[in-house]
Amino acid sequence: MSKTHRRDFLKQGTMISTAMLAGFGAGNRVYAGESQVLKIGLIGCGGRGCGAVGDAMSVDPNVKLVAAAEIFGEKGEAAMALLKERFGERIAVTKETLFVGFDAYKKVLATDIDVVILATPQYFRPIMLKEAIAAGKHVFAEKPVAVDGAGIRMVLEAAEEAKKKGLNLVSGLVNRYCTPSQETIQKIRDGAIGEIITAKANRMGGPLWAHARREGDTEMMYQMRNWVNFCWMASEYINDVTIHQIDVALWAMGDPTPVAAIGMGGRIMRRGADTGDIYDSMAVSYDFADGRTLQANSRQIPGAWGEAVTWLYGTKGYARLGNVGWNCEIFGEQAFKAGRATIPGVQMEHKVLLDAIRSGGQTYVNNGAYMANSTGLCIMGRIAAYTGKKVTWEEMLQDELPKPENWSWDTLPPTLPNEAGQYKIAVPTIGWEYL
Repeated sequence: MSKTHRRDFLKQGTMISTAMLAGFGAGNRVYAGESQVLKIGLIGCGGRGCGAVGDAMSVDPNVKLVAAAEIFGEKGEAAMALLKERFGERIAVTKETLFVGFDAYKKVLATDIDVVILATPQYFRPIMLKEAIAAGKHVFAEKPVAVDGAGIRMVLEAAEEAKKKGLNLVSGLVNRYCTPSQETIQKIRDGAIGEIITAKANRMGGPLWAHARREGDTEMMYQMRNWVNFCWMASEYINDVTIHQIDVALWAMGDPTPVAAIGMGGRIMRRGADTGDIYDSMAVSYDFADGRTLQANSRQIPGAWGEAVTWLYGTKGYARLGNVGWNCEIFGEQAFKAGRATIPGVQMEHKVLLDAIRSGGQTYVNNGAYMANSTGLCIMGRIAAYTGKKVTWEEMLQDELPKPENWSWDTLPPTLPNEAGQYKIAVPTIGWEYL
């Protein structure tokens, strides 16, 4: 990136640029600029994982994918074949380095990769992040990074350990890497709408994807193929998707941690068999210590009005920030409309990470604090809507969803269908009573 673009990132808190850090540890490996090949490992060979590999390769010609992990063997093989069609020899995964099974991620981390992409369901993110940092790998972690408070605590610890080791950590909260969003936020920070009083995060869309049961599938296989529809793996639509709009609001507000959340929600359409156990409608109100508020609205109902926008309301105007930098505009005396990005945010986030790795410590990036804060806020909203209670940040940190005691295809998931094929949300371990 140009020096000017780097300064923009510095102003917005996305990157931490330093002189050589003393005692930088495992991450302080010297790379010969852009001529040095960086080796990537992929954990999770679904659409997002393969997309992340493509994004990294689009912005850096000297990266290779050398190891991959996937829970379903046929899915991993198909993914590698498709990637190889597009990127040729840069996809250097062999039969020996395509690992399959619940422990496949450990085998990827044991290889001589420089950076790992974590793109599994978010249930697995905390432990994989922790072990990746322990193994001395730089990390790209897709959003969100946890499903409960126990996971948030682990992520925060891993992020701190990454700092100690000088390992770069970039989050998939992509709006922070979209130049139209960055430019609009900078205008707001310069006073374009005055002091932000309140914000609204809307993510209104259609139904989630789902895969039909396959003959011979165990219940664990079915739920793993449909993870986005189950709370124990996705922690609700608000955490899986609305987090993008919530994160933009928090970014603009200075990344405050809420003191409390209240919410409501339910299932209007998701009432049939095999529709998972999450809500299709949710509204959550957050209060911050300085009196500001944030309203987050989520919906996944076919045929209804849709929007993926963060609205910011200030003392001198208001702003609209569309998802991934679309239609970013300020209304008021200091009106402004951002142009389009020259490099998409999904690519820029990888460029930032790879550039930081290549700098050998001259530039360092660690998104751990805000990715944990934004994810934790979404988890608060899920608990508040499920319980009907006012939930504090401290209470969220103690929340722990039920988890399988061991992993195999015959293990029973925490939530099971009744005779009609309908699921009920599994009750967490700290005593919440769900409505």
